[in-house]
Amino acid sequence: MAGSNEMTINLVVLGRTQSGKSAAGNSLLGSSDFKSYLSPRSVTTCCSLGRSCCILGIIRRNGCELALHVRVLDTPGYPHSTLSKEQVTDTVSSALAHHFGEEGLHLALLVLRADLPLCPDESYHTIQFIQELLGPTWNDFTAVLLTHADKAEEAGFSEEAYLHSASSTLLSLLSSVQHKYIFLDNQKSIIKEERATVLRKLLNFIKQNNYQMLPLKHSKA
Repeated sequence: MAGSNEMTINLVVLGRTQSGKSAAGNSLLGSSDFKSYLSPRSVTTCCSLGRSCCILGIIRRNGCELALHVRVLDTPGYPHSTLSKEQVTDTVSSALAHHFGEEGLHLALLVLRADLPLCPDESYHTIQFIQELLGPTWNDFTAVLLTHADKAEEAGFSEEAYLHSASSTLLSLLSSVQHKYIFLDNQKSIIKEERATVLRKLLNFIKQNNYQMLPLKHSKA
């Protein structure tokens, strides 16, 4: 939280390489802070923090409009094309403690591609990775962000039809995070109205969690 007329939310994007983490972070910030492009190798190799400008018209409290500030920590993907699991884990843990250690984390956004199936092994290793980062209450502070939803729509899937056809692996993951998920249309996410819709959904998740923040241990380094 910030001042009485302001609110700051702390977010981190996690997920495998080329899932759209950096692009999602840019969409949330309304910027191009993070490098994002198609590549045969992992693009992000270190963590970086992006901050949005003051956002109005998103949230009100006691009849008054609040100025919203969004902070997003972009992270290397896991699995990574050049970094080991230990390197990624250490890098992300240190960055979380450095940037959010004093305040805490509102939500970790697990970024998955809606146009690719989620396999059991991938889900298991992803959850294990997040548990190591966030601890036993990880699912209370994690939401799933399904990117490339426009491609699923092009294939004829509405959100309802997509979930009806989804694998048991994905449905189990969504259930474990109390069905906190958002479909992100990569073609529309740059539009101000679409961004506002996504931010309102995230704020609703945070509200459902009673505005709790996950405390983070300070880095040993």
